[in-house]
Amino acid sequence: MAKEEKEFVKEITPQSRDFSQWYVDVILKADLADYAPVRGSIVMKPYGYAIWESIQGELDRRFKETGVQNAYFPMFIPESILTREAEHIEGFAPEVPWVTEVGKEKLAERLAIRPTSETIIHHMYSQWIQSWRDLPMVLNQWCSVVRWEKATRPFLRTTEFLWQEGHTAHQTEEEAEARTRQMLEIYRSFAEEHLAIPVIPGQKTENEKFAGALRTYSIEALMGDGKALQAATSHHLGQGFARVFDISFLDADGQLKYVWQTSWGASHRLIGALTMVHGDDRGLVLPPRVAPLQLVAVPITTKKVKEEVLTRTRELAQRLGQRFRVKLDDREEQSPGWKFNDWEMRGVPLRLELGPRDLAAHQVVLVRRDTGEKISASQDGLVDAVGELLDNVQYSLYQRAGRFLADNTREAADYEEFQRVIEEKRGFVRAGWCGDGGCERTIKEETGATIRNIPLVGSEPAGHSCIRCGHPARAVVYFARAY
Repeated sequence: MAKEEKEFVKEITPQSRDFSQWYVDVILKADLADYAPVRGSIVMKPYGYAIWESIQGELDRRFKETGVQNAYFPMFIPESILTREAEHIEGFAPEVPWVTEVGKEKLAERLAIRPTSETIIHHMYSQWIQSWRDLPMVLNQWCSVVRWEKATRPFLRTTEFLWQEGHTAHQTEEEAEARTRQMLEIYRSFAEEHLAIPVIPGQKTENEKFAGALRTYSIEALMGDGKALQAATSHHLGQGFARVFDISFLDADGQLKYVWQTSWGASHRLIGALTMVHGDDRGLVLPPRVAPLQLVAVPITTKKVKEEVLTRTRELAQRLGQRFRVKLDDREEQSPGWKFNDWEMRGVPLRLELGPRDLAAHQVVLVRRDTGEKISASQDGLVDAVGELLDNVQYSLYQRAGRFLADNTREAADYEEFQRVIEEKRGFVRAGWCGDGGCERTIKEETGATIRNIPLVGSEPAGHSCIRCGHPARAVVYFARAY
């Protein structure tokens, strides 16, 4: 049995040997997704989709608490509409697929398969918004978009991906900025509280902001290999789209004005983030709040007390299932050891074991996925004990990820040290930046590192010089190589 279990674990490449291959192995072996026949596309399998449903459900709840309503817009966008905002389409042009014919009939106008929905939504807003009484308009849609990426990786960058995109219109710049910041805070709290991923919220530079936006904000997370990942974005669009699409309204003072707009989004790349932040050489490690299954119950039987153990395990699983997401694994064709490895690879936060001795002692053994710790617990009061333990696992995963972020965030005294840290240590490097886009581009060309964002807290430049040119710093920013 030991040999069988060892070979089972061998199916996942160790992180230290090849992190990229480890990531792909986990995605495939843990049944999150599989490759589709279309280049760069994936099939999200039920276990992976269940994680997305948890992400979607929690974000949707938080959105609606702030007055957001869901709607749905077409995936096909006429070329004449998509190209109306030049800066916007320039940013997406290389990735846009086009529909040019149906059957044997050529279309009179090409239709883009949406890379994002700003243009089609703003076209509709121009028809719906007439008066200040129509504002604010705060809509979100859950959908998929298509971007013909050159290099793809499951969940992180795929040809088609699931996401949500919120689009709002407001009377004033101040209202739009407040909504932009509000959504950024929702993403931050969601990532940290639900996904147990610590993030750095901040503002993107002009070079890195969303095409057509006035300002872009993001939350940045650090993956297990030291690369950064943009986990969600919130954009203050200003009045650029409003002027192009003529989204104007008659204000209460009798003046005709353009609306101020925002957009914000997060995608299924959050599943990739979960995998890379918490996973280990045995596979996934899922925080309890997002895990499709929070506990798996495994009976350990002998011929003598087989039915008694099975019956009691079923009873306990049923009791726990009234409060938690529970799976009873009573498959007879697999050994307990094989099941342990299987569910560990899938990242289930807790495992309940019940054998003949546990039955006699009126207890169970609870095993934590994050630490491997085994805890004996009485069958009396088991529901509360499991609840406390799941809360502890959630908190511990966040704390562990926070320590990793802190340990891999460094400051560089000069450019030589900056280059060395980026190359050898990876992670985030906090350093001064003069604010010049040319200097920023030079750093990217020479090191592969980009400014991930200008943090909302701790970006004061006092006493700092630009890490590249030595001129007085405009801000202290976070650099990293990124996905």
